[in-house]
Order: sequence, then C-alpha cells, then structure tokens
Amino acid sequence: MSPVRLSGDGITAFVTITRGCDNMCTFCVVPFTRGRERSRNPYTILEECQDLWDKGYKEVTLLGQNVDSYLWYGGGAKKDFDKASDIQKQTAVGFASLLDSIATKLPQMRIRFFTSNPQDMSMEVIHTMVKHPNICRYLHLPVQSGSTSVLKRMNRQHTREEYLSLIQNIKTLIPEMAFSQDIITGFCGETEEEHQETLSLLEEVQYDYGFMFAYSDRPGTPAHKKLQDDVPEETKKRRLTEIIEKQREIGLKRMQSYVEKTHEVLVEKESKRDSNKWAGRNSQNVVCVFDKTPGVKPGDFVMVKINDCTSGTLLGEYLQNV
Repeated sequence: MSPVRLSGDGITAFVTITRGCDNMCTFCVVPFTRGRERSRNPYTILEECQDLWDKGYKEVTLLGQNVDSYLWYGGGAKKDFDKASDIQKQTAVGFASLLDSIATKLPQMRIRFFTSNPQDMSMEVIHTMVKHPNICRYLHLPVQSGSTSVLKRMNRQHTREEYLSLIQNIKTLIPEMAFSQDIITGFCGETEEEHQETLSLLEEVQYDYGFMFAYSDRPGTPAHKKLQDDVPEETKKRRLTEIIEKQREIGLKRMQSYVEKTHEVLVEKESKRDSNKWAGRNSQNVVCVFDKTPGVKPGDFVMVKINDCTSGTLLGEYLQNV
C-alpha cells in the first residue's frame, strides 16, 4: 500500500507514518492482521509532505493505528527499541518531534493526525500543537468505554480517571480543542452501571461527534478466546441507542457553540446539497457551508462568520480570504 493517499480533490491528502499495532486490545484483530508496530523514516515523511505542498495540496493528515507511539530509531519494530544501540536511542525521533518538523517546514499547510490512543498521547505533543497554529485543533481520542472495569477487560492501557485527566489538561492548554471518540457498548460482562459510566463520560468530555458501535465477537481475538459475549442483543441495541442519542444531544450543543464566531475554513468542494454553496472544514474538523463568492475557489483559506448550524454542519457567510 502506498504511504500517500490522495483524496481526489487536489486539496487534502493522507500520509501513513506507522503500520501495525502493539496494543493488543482484547476486542481487536489489527495486531493479528497488520502485524507489530513499525514507524517510517521521518525524512521520507517530510519529503512526501513537501511534495504534496509543491503540488498544491493544502492539508495533510498523518495516519497510523496509533500515531502518538511513532518512534523511528533507524528501522525495526517499536517493541525492539530496547535492543537498539545508544546512538540509535539518542537520535530517535518521536511523534512530537516529527510533528514539529513538518509544521515548521510547512507553516502554511494544515496538519491533522489520526488516530491517537490515550496512553500514548503525551503533553509534549499538545505543547507542539500550541506552538504551531497550522496544526488543527482537533483530536480523535478513542475511549471505548467510560468504565475502568470494562477498560480493564478490553486491555485498554488507561483508566476512566486517566482519560478525563488527559482531556482536562488538553482543554487547559488549548480551550478551543475539539474531540471525537470511538465507543463500544455491550462488551463482555458490561453491567448497567458500567453503561451509565459511559453516558456520564460523554457528558463530561463534550465530544463534537463520535463513532459508536455495539460489540460483536470477532474470531481470533483474545476476547473471543477468553471472555463470554454475554450481553443480550436487545440490551446492546438499547444501550447503543442511548449512547447515540446522548452524543447527538451533546454534538448539537457543540455545533451551537461555534455560532456567532468567525472561523478560518479551507474550501474543499461544492456543497453536496446546494451547488450555489462552498463546503470546507474549520480547524476543529467541522464542515462549514457558505454561499459561493466571486474570487473564492477550492484550496483557498477563507474567514467565515457562522450564523446558524444543524446537528453536524455550520452555516455561515464569507468575510474575506486569508
């Protein structure tokens, strides 16, 4: 697979920086299908980002199953880093350093990254984001459950308390940060109390949006081998509905919080619903729609005042090009 994926719009692109995963969450097949985690040479990543900018791309998303655990020390799997030479360890490049290098080299290019895992999200990365305004104010930070006991059964390497502490530390440094989540409901042995803990975590974090699923047993995973898929399907469906409804309610509040404010938007394409409007995203990864204006085209950064919103889209008016 090519490390560079183009969106087809000539504006946004995706660059893979890691492959595989070492986390061994009990519900996940990725470590078995994609292998152990390996990071790519940072110099080739920088070259690819520069090449994309030279070709007119305005935004790049750095991809990996867990980008925050990126670690380049000359080659080899991350799990073998302890065996590296002293020189390799001293010159190793972590994710914060890689992010800083790209943002410094290409200060006009927007940078996003996906996916992060809570246990590997360091404050050094957040400080790098503070330093560079071209790194978008958006984090996809999967939590999977709001219950520490469920997280333990999932073999997630964080607790509810650690996750909420991380969120609060990030919000303190970057108040405008937006978050999205992954949640699995109905995992093996999940009780009603544990389900309620997930609902309360949604309230506390206030995610912009999320990806929510009912647990399904996957052959070959540790959960399939060692745990019993014992939550009834009807209970899973009901809990999933409650989580989706709660997220929809919170998401609308988050959209409303952007109204009456001015946002920098990267124009990406014509609106799917109205050919007379442009669509693009702000730094928080929220879609913004506004009337087409002479002199504005896809690839432009523009300032848009938000006047209204739906549950997932901001509706605004063009002010000026950046």
